[in-house]
Amino acid sequence: MDLDRGKPVWTQIAGELRRRIDAGTYVPGARFPAVVDLAAEFDVAASTIQKAVAALRAEGRLRTVLGQGSFVEDAPKTGK
Repeated sequence: MDLDRGKPVWTQIAGELRRRIDAGTYVPGARFPAVVDLAAEFDVAASTIQKAVAALRAEGRLRTVLGQGSFVEDAPKTGK
């Protein structure tokens, strides 16, 4: 993935991670990759990944368990 350094990088990474969740690369219930691993993959600081993960958690796509890591949630419900 080529990052546009002229735009907020964490939002671009959050979008890529969101696409991966939607595509089934990371399945519901599975452990999400560690921050340090994603930081190395995208060649960014861990704090950038933490912002992206926080956004996905706020959307209900991830849940974080203290001491265990983050896990993929079922797709958020939309509509009525």
